[in-house]
Amino acid sequence: MNSIAITGASGFVGINLQSYLKDFYQMKSLSVRYIPNQVFSIQENAVIHLAGKAHDLKKVSNPAEYYEANFELTKQLFDAFVDSEATVFIFMSTVKAAADSIQKVLTEDFVPNPKTHYGIAKLQAEKYILNAKLPVGKRIYILRPCIIHGPGNKGNLNLLYQLVSKGLPWPLGSFKNQRSFLSITNLCFAIKELLENSKIPSGVYQVADDQPLSTNDLIQLIATSLDKKSQIWKIPSFWVKGVAQIGDLLNLPLNSERLQKLTEDYVVSNVKIVTAMGKNFPVSSKQGLLSTLKTFRKL
Repeated sequence: MNSIAITGASGFVGINLQSYLKDFYQMKSLSVRYIPNQVFSIQENAVIHLAGKAHDLKKVSNPAEYYEANFELTKQLFDAFVDSEATVFIFMSTVKAAADSIQKVLTEDFVPNPKTHYGIAKLQAEKYILNAKLPVGKRIYILRPCIIHGPGNKGNLNLLYQLVSKGLPWPLGSFKNQRSFLSITNLCFAIKELLENSKIPSGVYQVADDQPLSTNDLIQLIATSLDKKSQIWKIPSFWVKGVAQIGDLLNLPLNSERLQKLTEDYVVSNVKIVTAMGKNFPVSSKQGLLSTLKTFRKL
């Protein structure tokens, strides 16, 4: 295997993945969007499908856009893979295809129950791929990453970073949530292993760093990256929830929905993919986040 077709090459993951693999493979960027009845022609040895419509946090997107970009387009590309000489198909799904919120550690055995159009469309694409009858010698991998971060990508870390950089205190220190993160380095490492190790079985694999972190841990890491001392206020949680309820009525920045997102648990197990690779990820949770955070100072 020496050539790879990659969609979504201009996105954050695509740019980093191409940089990671450029010394090992010939990379061809496929510019794709959903058009009814289109047929793709694949000449490369492998396909990495990253393109799709990301989750719209502002909730203004037309639901049909999710199904066209994340389901219908994936079907067309996967059908082309089945009919081609390519041997590996890697589809970038999301943990949101399994669940929007969880009470315990999320594993691949969890029965999917997504609630958003984004998650439902990704799950439909997963099912289409898994139900296909593959020719002998072909392998398919569905990756469900959690929150991905890396140099140059602030994402959801931006608000927390700005708060700490301005010397403002974190007022939600009484909440003891745990969340999983994923370093872009670890994601690229996993994809390279899937391309090269034919002994890794086809299937669904969650991708996350080894250790989850609390938001308090994250605040402390941000402070460390800024050479500052973290300020974490442990205001009683019932007071904070009361303020959030007032925010619901008065349309304030802190409301119950935002509070839940800031303090909820979402821990993702990576045991299946680490076991299948037979290798540990190269970057620890804290190392990866510190590497990402230190680049923010240059932006």
